[in-house]
Amino acid sequence: MSRGSLVVRLLRVVVPCGLLLVAFALASTARRLEAFSRSPYPLTRSQPFRPAAALIPVRGADVLLVDRVEEVPVELVLGRGQTLQELLGRVGLDAAESQGVAAAFREHCNLRQLRPGDALSARLGPGDIPTGFELVVAERGRVTVERAEGGGWRSRFAAFVEERRVRAVRGSLDDGALTTAVTRAGAPAELAYEMAEVLQWDLDFTRDLRHGDRFEVLYEEVHLDGRPRGIGEVLGLVYENRGQRLEAYRFGDEPSYYDGEGRPLQKMFLRSPLSFSRVTSRFSHRRFHPVLKTYRPHYGVDYGAPVGTPVRATARGTVVSAGWNGGGGKMVKVRHANGYLTAYLHLSGFAAGVRAGARISQGEVIGYVGSTGLSTAPHLDYRVQHGGRWIDPLGLKGVEAEPLASSELPRFLAWRDALRTSLTSGEAPRVGPDPGPGDLRLASGDGARADAGSHPAG
Repeated sequence: MSRGSLVVRLLRVVVPCGLLLVAFALASTARRLEAFSRSPYPLTRSQPFRPAAALIPVRGADVLLVDRVEEVPVELVLGRGQTLQELLGRVGLDAAESQGVAAAFREHCNLRQLRPGDALSARLGPGDIPTGFELVVAERGRVTVERAEGGGWRSRFAAFVEERRVRAVRGSLDDGALTTAVTRAGAPAELAYEMAEVLQWDLDFTRDLRHGDRFEVLYEEVHLDGRPRGIGEVLGLVYENRGQRLEAYRFGDEPSYYDGEGRPLQKMFLRSPLSFSRVTSRFSHRRFHPVLKTYRPHYGVDYGAPVGTPVRATARGTVVSAGWNGGGGKMVKVRHANGYLTAYLHLSGFAAGVRAGARISQGEVIGYVGSTGLSTAPHLDYRVQHGGRWIDPLGLKGVEAEPLASSELPRFLAWRDALRTSLTSGEAPRVGPDPGPGDLRLASGDGARADAGSHPAG
């Protein structure tokens, strides 16, 4: 047999086999994609969770060195893996001077506690020569370092003076998320998260919000050394959702939130283990499994969320187990009173101290969203068991916390009326002749009213 005929015969065998393999691979891929698309709640890929995404970003300033006649302020932002001395080199200090400035700062603060994103303010004088630096120390105060007349550097520490001003804002969810509505009303976006915390037992912020919802919020605006540094406590909150009016008022020597009639808002279970997310699959006795490609019961609720999103325990209890659980991936089980048990599946990791036997508080972070086990994308599978039987978490009814004592009710009603007036007027609440130790501090500060779309005075 000639060599040419042998090659022809080999090609006649190899080419059809290769085409069959390609066809099999394409068919297998098509079946997987079809099965995934047939899932009633397909999960989509998410970006990694970034806690700083919900906060106001710290913006750095590029240093442009030109000749100036007077001092010019410049903001420098500490980068990842960067030391303070390296940052000081950006404004022209040599190694010796950088060490001198760092030593002056160490007299009042621990430089090892600096983190990426921390800002250092510098002042550049004539000839772009640094004349001073300023560093905020963990909300305690401000360290200032300046050139000494005889050479070297001197430092001083000024403690912050904290002031709390009462503000009132109102708005509606006309378009966009709650954070958008809150900022449009003139308040920081973080107020939306505080509102979610206050109403977490009665309103599921992952699925209950609707366009047209209205809100009024009375809260404390914290100022440190005359500069806004975030928000304090939410004092009063009214939220109208689908015809339902929810009220929340902070009250008591150990403050809690109560509705307009003095009933506690706190329930045995939170409505959701995640502050903000979306429901991607519900409790079902027959759901198509996107990985196993078969119909089987789904005894939980899936919340789609980015990897690393904190997962909260929905009720106080004791950790039964925290570890790998086959198709459930990394999972935490928590036992609660009255025969309840909750499970949190497909986690990327566990919070520090979460192990069998550990006591857990309601709202405490126990782990982080992941995609471990039989999972197609990052999400949390949250399950609730009662008396050994799995029940629908979305239909779970909470048990109220301990109510106000009858002797406290008149004082609460007076305080409630004061907060209602403040929600309307925007002025600080006027306490009665016997406000109680938990109420006195709330009367300090100036009030300000803001409506959606306005820009209120601070």
